[in-house]
Amino acid sequence: MSPSAQPSDPLEGSAQESGDAISHLAALTAQRDRELLDVSLAQSVLDLLPVSSVGVYRLVGSEHETRRWLCCGLARRGQVTVNDPSWVDLESLPTLEAFPLRQLVLDSRLLEQAELPSASLLAPDHRFVTVLPLMVEVGQPGVLELHADQPLTAGALRTIQTLLRVFGNFQNLLESSQRDALTGLLNRQTFDATFLKASMLGASEPINTSDSDRRANSSTGYWLGVIDIDHFKLVNDRFGHLIGDEVLVLVARIMRQSFRHYDRLYRFGGEEFVVLLRGGAEADALAAFERFRCNVEGYAFPQVGRVTVSLGFTEVQPKDTPSQAFERADQAVYQAKHQGRNQVLCYDALVRAGILENEDQHVGDVELF
Repeated sequence: MSPSAQPSDPLEGSAQESGDAISHLAALTAQRDRELLDVSLAQSVLDLLPVSSVGVYRLVGSEHETRRWLCCGLARRGQVTVNDPSWVDLESLPTLEAFPLRQLVLDSRLLEQAELPSASLLAPDHRFVTVLPLMVEVGQPGVLELHADQPLTAGALRTIQTLLRVFGNFQNLLESSQRDALTGLLNRQTFDATFLKASMLGASEPINTSDSDRRANSSTGYWLGVIDIDHFKLVNDRFGHLIGDEVLVLVARIMRQSFRHYDRLYRFGGEEFVVLLRGGAEADALAAFERFRCNVEGYAFPQVGRVTVSLGFTEVQPKDTPSQAFERADQAVYQAKHQGRNQVLCYDALVRAGILENEDQHVGDVELF
């Protein structure tokens, strides 16, 4: 019998499968882009298991809204990986109740079990659907959904459960490293990369805007807002730093409730926050920031009572660096403080009014961080 006709060694096949799994784990844990991490997970599962498609779905929306499913990664056999754009309108996404199997798995994800909970059913297209929870402590909850022609074997389920545990641990580490420990907002260190990525995407994708005269090559479709809590030092001096921290946490909560799920929210340190707002004309951005200002002013902060914010914003330009856009918005904040605080000012409007000069010489190579 020729060597090629010899029966294969089961241990050799097992070693090959282990090697493939380790390679995919290495690729997953090398990923530093949070949004691409879900796509990498979907592609890894498709490569490792006999399934026809894999989807990663996250829950978006605040507790005051209908929770909806956002597709963060969908890989199909023989096709490219796709996902919903991060700026998709919440109303266009399916609701939580539209997929009871996903909801069932999410509801059981907190149970203490030796294995991750999972659920399966036979879909109308005669394919088997298996759903497993994404075990995350930080970030958006979600599920992994697999479609296959045959039910998954116990061995396949063990493989995916092991992969999901590693994925969950790594996602928690990645999320923790990119978020402010006190408020849970994105931290200052993530701003540069997110800013450049968002502005490049914005320049190449259509933006919903009420200003039909704006040209795609003259705008990224993003607005950068800088928020500063008024008289925050007095809060710390009068009530103590614990109460001051509570104010910061509550302001962050109001930010999440005031802005859309795809707007990027940051804490830069101290009482300073930043918003990267997508889409719309100047009037739309002003309305969004003004809504947040009013929400803060109308909130009854425990012990402190009334808290206000001063906010400045600017349109992100195609050739902007993060420091250039930040500097312009910060000038508008300074002007808002100078004019009496508790107001929203647009840098571009201040330049048109002659209150501020349009600086052709930007910050340049000066590092903000």
